[in-house]
Amino acid sequence: MSQLLVKTAEVAAHLGDPSWCIFDCRHDLKQTEYGPQAYARGHIPGAQFLHLDRDLSGPTTGRNGRHPLPDPEVLAKKLSDCGVNFNAQVIAYDNEGGIFASRLWWLMRWMGHTRVAVLDGGLAGWKRAKLMLEGGTPLIAPEQFATRPDAVDDMQVGTDFVMAHLDTPDMTVVDARSPERFRGENETLDPVGGRIPGAINRFYADNLDDDGCFFKPAPQLRREFEALLVGRDPHQVVQQCGSGVTACHNMLAMELAGLAGSKLYVGSWSEWCSDPTRPVATGN
Repeated sequence: MSQLLVKTAEVAAHLGDPSWCIFDCRHDLKQTEYGPQAYARGHIPGAQFLHLDRDLSGPTTGRNGRHPLPDPEVLAKKLSDCGVNFNAQVIAYDNEGGIFASRLWWLMRWMGHTRVAVLDGGLAGWKRAKLMLEGGTPLIAPEQFATRPDAVDDMQVGTDFVMAHLDTPDMTVVDARSPERFRGENETLDPVGGRIPGAINRFYADNLDDDGCFFKPAPQLRREFEALLVGRDPHQVVQQCGSGVTACHNMLAMELAGLAGSKLYVGSWSEWCSDPTRPVATGN
């Protein structure tokens, strides 16, 4: 199967398969208890819940963004408790177009585990297929999972890297936020509106079909990203958003398009704007 996306029918065919670990990643940035409450009301059978703030992020300091990376050992312990081992096929889904599932997809690869895919269509696609949900929390036997010594850590960059490469041809920052937030308008999540100077905008929702459910076909994504990048090397792309979450959606979409190699600026705008000495751009 693809290590990027998986279809509903394939997940349904593997329900009960102990080598498949399904994770519900639903979240609301403004109502942070929405995810566990929605999971309790009904989820894909056998799925376990991972919380964006508590499981898929580390502690915030006010200077490291809203969703800094978790400690890899802490995340590895959580995954072990959830029955994940080195051979597990990890499946991530949400009900928000894949933006939070993509964060788990990126984190698994960051930790050296490549057998991970996002459920295309998420819970909305699952419901469209008239497939069952269940309540409660499944009983899962713990396994052993640890970060691999060969895990790739060049998948991310920090603020110092971005600052050092501003206005240079060897970095292209792609901002996944909405066009309004990119312009510095209607900012409701961070204390400062605007963008990193030189960034170009690719709203993550543009990776999805007109219903905002399934990813666009790979050839269409490739055409759109090539038009956006106008010849720039994908390996020099730095993916950015508000806090390093929806940027993973653009990274996944680029990989689906065959344009692999971009890196994640984990702190993203929420880290960038925490220091008033860093430059800010606004407008078109």
